[in-house]
Amino acid sequence: MNNFDFRSPLQSGIAIPAHPLALTAQRKLDERRQRALARYYIAAGVGGLAVGVHTTQFAIRDPQVDLFKPVLELAKEEMDRAARPLVRIGGICGATPQAVAEAELLCGLGYHAGLLSLGALRTATEDELIAHCRAVAEVLPLVGFYLQPSVGGRMLPYSFWRRYAELENVVAIKMAPFNRYQTLDVVRAVIESGRDDITLYTGNDDSIVTDFLTPFRFGGKERRIVGGLLGHWSVWTQRAVVLLEYCRNAEATSDLLRLGIEVTDSNAAFFDAANAYHGCIAGLHEVLRRQGLLEGLWCLDEHETLSRGQMAEIDRVYAAYPHLNDDAFVATHRDEWLQ
Repeated sequence: MNNFDFRSPLQSGIAIPAHPLALTAQRKLDERRQRALARYYIAAGVGGLAVGVHTTQFAIRDPQVDLFKPVLELAKEEMDRAARPLVRIGGICGATPQAVAEAELLCGLGYHAGLLSLGALRTATEDELIAHCRAVAEVLPLVGFYLQPSVGGRMLPYSFWRRYAELENVVAIKMAPFNRYQTLDVVRAVIESGRDDITLYTGNDDSIVTDFLTPFRFGGKERRIVGGLLGHWSVWTQRAVVLLEYCRNAEATSDLLRLGIEVTDSNAAFFDAANAYHGCIAGLHEVLRRQGLLEGLWCLDEHETLSRGQMAEIDRVYAAYPHLNDDAFVATHRDEWLQ
């Protein structure tokens, strides 16, 4: 596995869940359940894990919390134990000194690439953003990240992504603006850059199936979004792996488009779209709690919890779309993962 070429599966298209953070009622790391989550995802058939990202809670980096390295190490240990090699992606954020230090940590732990968030550089110019990305890319291959502003991202125009695609060490871009115009900016920039080696991943949890089914064509060249790196895929993960295979190079049919609406409706409940995504992490925790993988909904911020009416929405989509959940799979293996 030391000679594992992570670029090959990444370019083929894989399912990568964004790894949540398992906490005790005292809001301390629950190592047993943190490991159980990684074991669940690996058993579900994912192609990689993304750790230390938004779904893991950016606050793990706060000095008083200091969980960034521990959660990366736990995931590394579980991926080391896996029977097959997995693509290892770690989140990177902050100003340039912090981002470079995080990239160095990831590199030292054997992570293959960094998912680079630019939310902390809200006032930086485009030139400053590119310089920042270049500095991090000198340490570790990058997965670009267009994170929607409502959960900590910033607007990034076509001109930025066109220049970003010229950075040699960019291997993929996760598009998660939850906005079709901004998604098109990224796809067009990559196509017009001529970089066939930059792989397109969806992070648009509100349009997962649509993204997979859409052939994007600009200037006579066509590209597809081949994989997903998604917070939504941290729950019902076994079914998500099946979904990706089902959609791979598929043509849009009424059945697939209907399935896409069902997935989006489920995501609206989990991510608390009705309340500007306030309960997005707690909503995912609630699904994992129902399955017995998490003990509670606790987040590092005690004010981060389910919104009013969100529990009822989760109840609704659970009842409406039983074919989307993997509760039976989890129930069969949960005790084994929790050992």
